[in-house]
Amino acid sequence: MAYELNGRGYATVGDYLLPNIAYECDETLHLGRYSRLRQKFLKENHGGVYSEMLLSGSLWEHLAEVEGSCQTRLERIVSSLAESESVTESLKESDQLEWVLKMNNIRSRAEEIVLAELIYTL
Repeated sequence: MAYELNGRGYATVGDYLLPNIAYECDETLHLGRYSRLRQKFLKENHGGVYSEMLLSGSLWEHLAEVEGSCQTRLERIVSSLAESESVTESLKESDQLEWVLKMNNIRSRAEEIVLAELIYTL
């Protein structure tokens, strides 16, 4: 049996009324690594916020915004650190292995910064 309360439909399951929840995900949104990490963080650590965003339909837009912000911030940090540590194209031409080593180190540090600033905060 179905019920209508406060503009939302409910279905009877046993002795309980459960809301009929249907949410739409925009297929054009790009949800990558950072948005999945953010979703997991919200779901595991802030269940109420996650549920509210999911029910209101704002979760997917939030995750897409986080993904874009993380990518932009990561690029800025990597270029800034590479410039400050003199990791240039000339180093890449002269010693490729050293360049790769330094760039991997820079990228790893930049990812830690992005995760702390944008993913694991509320």
